Amino acid sequence: NILSLQLEKPLGLILEEASDASNSGVIVTQVNEGGSAYNSPSASSLPNSKIVKVMDVDVSSMGFDDVMDVIVDAPSPLVVEFALSASAAAAAGVETQEEAAPKYKVGTTVSIKVEQPEGNKAPITLEAKVGDNLRKTLLSNKDIELYRGLKKKLGNCGGGGQCGYCAVELIDNGDGVWGERSEYEDMKIGNKAGTEGHRLACMNNIVGPATIKTL
Repeated sequence: NILSLQLEKPLGLILEEASDASNSGVIVTQVNEGGSAYNSPSASSLPNSKIVKVMDVDVSSMGFDDVMDVIVDAPSPLVVEFALSASAAAAAGVETQEEAAPKYKVGTTVSIKVEQPEGNKAPITLEAKVGDNLRKTLLSNKDIELYRGLKKKLGNCGGGGQCGYCAVELIDNGDGVWGERSEYEDMKIGNKAGTEGHRLACMNNIVGPATIKTL
């Protein structure tokens, strides 16, 4: 029961961290007047919903501070996905769908093999956890050069999904576990020949093992 809305800042959403230990993430407790969410036809369905994605970044298992960081860093307007209860989804006209269980649970350790354009550099294998942001994971290793050249080093947006400079090529996506590239990534990366496997590292959380190549 996922509702996707494109909202301008300020959103006007009052959020709090889920109190149930078995249900991590952040929920909407109130929709305030003056925010773009209040003017949405689905405003009445949002209280008690859970925010699951912000601009294609999976925030379903993040804490309050991390979710707020993603929202603050995102451009305006931004796309937010909410998980609704069955009754709220029916009221909002959202079709009920069975969600497939993820192949790898959040927190599972997986291997990310990183290849770099320089032929004299051996591939680097990182141990990362499902749910970690791919960009942050790559930047945490000083031997991996995600931003190549002064233009990318000095002009990148810092993970806000705007510049496109953190694009990497997904060579092996672990038997399809990474799924399809998002429409937003299609728009930012473009459709030139040879870019079909490119992803924005900042917009992807690790969902399983993979082999990627920095550009």
